[in-house]
Order: sequence, then C-alpha cells, then structure tokens
Amino acid sequence: MAKETIAGLAKRLGISKASVSYALNGQSGVSDLTRRRVLDLAEELDWYPSSSARALSRSRAGAVGMVLSADPALIGTEPYHMGLLAGIEAALAESDTALMLRMVGNDPAQEHAVYERWAGERKVDGVLVFDHLLDDPRPALLDRLGLPFVLHGTPETGAPPAFSGTTTDHDVDAATIIDHLHDAGHRRIGHVSGPHRLLHEKERIRGVRERAASHGMEVVQYEANYALQAGHDAAVTLLRPSETPGAPMTAMVFGNDLMAMGGLLALRELGLRCPDDVAIISWDDSLHCRLAFPAVTALSRNPGMQGRVAAELLLDLLDTGTIRTTSMPPGELVVRASTATV
Repeated sequence: MAKETIAGLAKRLGISKASVSYALNGQSGVSDLTRRRVLDLAEELDWYPSSSARALSRSRAGAVGMVLSADPALIGTEPYHMGLLAGIEAALAESDTALMLRMVGNDPAQEHAVYERWAGERKVDGVLVFDHLLDDPRPALLDRLGLPFVLHGTPETGAPPAFSGTTTDHDVDAATIIDHLHDAGHRRIGHVSGPHRLLHEKERIRGVRERAASHGMEVVQYEANYALQAGHDAAVTLLRPSETPGAPMTAMVFGNDLMAMGGLLALRELGLRCPDDVAIISWDDSLHCRLAFPAVTALSRNPGMQGRVAAELLLDLLDTGTIRTTSMPPGELVVRASTATV
C-alpha cells in the first residue's frame, strides 16, 4: 500500500494540511485536542513524515556534522574516539538528529573544504569540533560560514566563553598522574605526548612539567602521534642511555592507551620489566589497559559522557542560540600493576 501523505491524513481527519503539519512537527497553531488526534492517527497508520519534509518545515537539515582530522586507521583502533562517538550518537538519537561524519587525514585544507561544502549545501545545522589547535582558524571560519559549533576539550581559562564547548582542567589531571608517580618513588620520567600543535597537549606538557618541578622530579618530553608504533619508538628512544644520558628513567607517561601498549612492547624488546624497571601510565583508560600484561594504570576520563555532553551543548545552541560551556570532571586514576614503588 502506498505511504499515506499529509494531505491524506488531513482528509481522514477533516482538517487542513497545515494543521496536520503543525501537529506532526510540534509547532504552535493547533489545539492540544487536534494535535492528539493527528498523532494518534499517525501512530495507528505507522506513519511518520519524511526527513526532508521535516527539515523543510523546521528550516533545519536534521543533522549535525563532525570532521576528524586524523588517520582513519588510527581512529578505528583508538577507544577514546569510539567512546566519544558512542556518546554523541546516544544524545543525537534522543532528538532524532543524524550525524554526518568525515575523516580527512591530517590536511587542514580538507577539513575546511568539508565545512564550506556543508554550509553551502545546508547539509548540517551545526558541527562538533575536536582537537583545539594553537591559533585555531576554525572558529573564525565557522562563524563566517554561519555554522553553529561546539568545540570539545578546550583548556579552562576562567575567561567568559567566546563559543560553546566543553572544558578540561589539564593541570588537575597532570597533578593526579605526577603525584602518583612521586608517591611511588619515581624521580625521572618520560612524557610521550601527542602532537604539540594541539592546545590540550601543550597544556598537559606544561602541567606535567610544573607539577614535577614542584616535587623535584625531572621530565624528558617526546612528541608522538597517538599510534601504537609511535609509543614503541618513543620508549626505545627515551630508554636508550645514549639518547637521554643521566639517571635511569623509571617511569613513562603516554598520551593515550595505544601509545602505552607500544611502550609495553618496547620494554619487552629491550629486556626490561614493567613495573620493576619502568612503570607505565596512560592518559586514557580503555579495555586495552585492562587486558594488557601487566595491566596499565590509566586516567579514566569517560569519553562516552564527554561525547554526550558535547552533542547536548550543540543541540541546545541550535535550539536557543545560547553560548554555554561545561567543565568536564577530573579524570580518575585507575591504579593497576604497571606502576609500583621503586
């Protein structure tokens, strides 16, 4: 049987097509009784308006966009982004909003081109932006394109927000990690971070150095790219005496779980034991950390919750136009066998 139309619903109920449209799309202009009659009939007929008709009636696309500037192979294996996506989808599903996802590698021009195309074609109502950059050009670009956006994971500054987003106090998370290592007796550690162009990594590096300095600890920093092989190579380099002369390095902090797994592999290749020779901490917790041998101490940051909050902020921005920021709770250190007293 052919799908019923709004005109058909109106004829069955003896009311105008406009009244049916108002009732189905939650708009004013009809009484509660009429709205109830329309919705009851639609449910009886297992009928719902097409997404295109709904978008036209609301002047909305019914979708939000998200561009990830990273290697798709890395995104597919990194639990943090998968957790974020799960939280985002959970929030969007509740509002019947679709997610358009693009992975464009590490070329900023491709990310900008996607935003321009989405804005020109009115494909999305707004966008979720991740990995705040130093001197980030994207907020100005999105403002120029008229695309509302939420930027996830910016450092807390205490200043009035310039745009909607989630904020993280990286100093608190850095202190949690460094205090744990200090209390376990470590005095010289390696810190394998993600790319320095990311604002949150700059804040983490500063937080680690300042907290370590307050304890009289030395930190040797290494820039990597979040991949397992990068963690492996970083550990091999930092644990080679010729590369980092001085007192033995007894602990390593990795910017995510995949790099921490690479660090464990490197220790085995070098004939070193974890935690007896070198302790390991990951800035992100995941199933990888729990199943590794030894299990890896990690900072639990609940990416699913973070993704949900970011999506809810965007939905609220689209509905009200209100700029808001939400502070993410500090990470909780889950202590496992990879850290021990030296």
